[in-house]
Amino acid sequence: MDQEVRTPVEGVAVLKGSLGLLICLLWLAPEWGMASVPAAPNADDPALEARLNRLAEGLRCVVCQNESLAESRASLALDLREEIREMMRAGMSDDAVVESLVARYGDFVLYRPPLKPLTYLLWAGPLAFLLGGAGLAMGSVLRRRMLRPQADVSADALREAARLLQGSEPHSPRGTDAVSGPTHREER
Repeated sequence: MDQEVRTPVEGVAVLKGSLGLLICLLWLAPEWGMASVPAAPNADDPALEARLNRLAEGLRCVVCQNESLAESRASLALDLREEIREMMRAGMSDDAVVESLVARYGDFVLYRPPLKPLTYLLWAGPLAFLLGGAGLAMGSVLRRRMLRPQADVSADALREAARLLQGSEPHSPRGTDAVSGPTHREER
């Protein structure tokens, strides 16, 4: 029986590959676990279940990110849906159920928080950022327009520059032509 002999470098490479595979499996394990969670059982009353789903669409799962209570499969969301179902069976109105959840979790549980002094910044923030950005852009444009060009260039320097731009005369090596007036470097 032939036994494969590996060098220490090959052994480390195999170990790294196995470790990477193990990390990937551990990373995916919670996803597989979440996928295997059975859907919440429907209530016996389809009208109550429809009402629950409609109400849960407007409520945020307090442990998930950007998922409604209706979409979330977290255990807390399942418990909250069951609790809401019980409140509805007890005859509570939708507003009373929402007030009960807001009393427990605050406005965070609402996807559309109410307009009140504590949430003014939340509602007006996007408009304030838009207006602030527009003001900064307008200020920058006005500041650029107010900059005046340097007028202290002599007429000889302007003529020399025009001549060089037109290419009417071959330009001499640097330093042999005397350009009168201050250059851009001299101003600094």
